[in-house]
Amino acid sequence: MQYSEGQLGRVFVMRIDHGEDLLESLQRFLQEKEVRAGMLLFLGALEEGAMVTGPEQLAIPPVPHFEEISGGWEIFGVATIYTGESEPKIHLHASAGKGERSLTGCLRERAKVYLVVEAVLLEFRNLYARRVQSATLGISVPALKKDLNPPSGLK
Repeated sequence: MQYSEGQLGRVFVMRIDHGEDLLESLQRFLQEKEVRAGMLLFLGALEEGAMVTGPEQLAIPPVPHFEEISGGWEIFGVATIYTGESEPKIHLHASAGKGERSLTGCLRERAKVYLVVEAVLLEFRNLYARRVQSATLGISVPALKKDLNPPSGLK
C-alpha cells in the first residue's frame, strides 16, 4: 500500500450544461484552475457516452470492454484527479441507468450531457500524487510517494 498525506484546498461547485461534453469540460476546468490533485462528485444525466464496464477477458494487461449509452441516462459518480505526464488526469467512475437497465464503469472518450450535470470538486494540496503507467499491469495507476522517484514497476 502507498499513501500520501495532504490538505484540502479550494472547493468548486460546477454546472455542466446540456450538449457539453462532461469529460472535456472537466479537463478544461482543471487546466484553467491549475488543479493538480483532487476528488470529484457528480450527478445528472447523459445524452450519450462510452463506458468501460470491465475487461473483455480477465487478463493483464486488460482489453477494455466498452458499452455505449444513448437516449438520456441518469448518472452519478466519483473521480480522482492526479497530475499525469503534463496535465491533470481524471479517473472517473459512474453508475448510469435508464428504465430497468443500469451500468457501472469508467466513463471514457465522450460523455455528452443531457439537461445538466452538477459537480463538486475538492482540491487536494501538498500531496504527492501522480498518475503513472504501470509496466506490470499495463494501466495507469496513482503513485503516492513523497519522493520524486516512482515505486519499482512504475514509470
